[in-house]
Amino acid sequence: MVTGWFAGEGDDFRLLGTRCSACTSVFFPREDAFCRNPGCPGGELVEMPLSPRGRVWSYTDSRYRPPSPYVTDPELSWEPYTLIAVELESERIVVLGQAAPGITVADLTVGMEVVVVPGVLNEDTETTWTTWHWRPTGVAA
Repeated sequence: MVTGWFAGEGDDFRLLGTRCSACTSVFFPREDAFCRNPGCPGGELVEMPLSPRGRVWSYTDSRYRPPSPYVTDPELSWEPYTLIAVELESERIVVLGQAAPGITVADLTVGMEVVVVPGVLNEDTETTWTTWHWRPTGVAA
């Protein structure tokens, strides 16, 4: 798990971002040092849960084994996965992430509503690395 990027479980699962108190810009991944808005005089950065829903902005599939630092076992066969860029409902920022297992590009359309859900990036006998996935609304987990 990437500390500070998401929190909660089940229906309470949320990505965590930050909002600048001066210009109200929202950032994900979170920003803890300074406001990234070049026109902002600077303000306090406050952690905030992001919208759990958004609309598909774009999508594609990944058919190659990504390079390090992505965790992948070279002894196992490679499974392609779907990437989705989602415009969040309230914040109107675009966040990239993997689709939930079983969701392919054939299941998606631009503008489709999706929800963020917890996911597994990798696991071994000692550790499960968690992440987030996007799942179309109305599709069972």
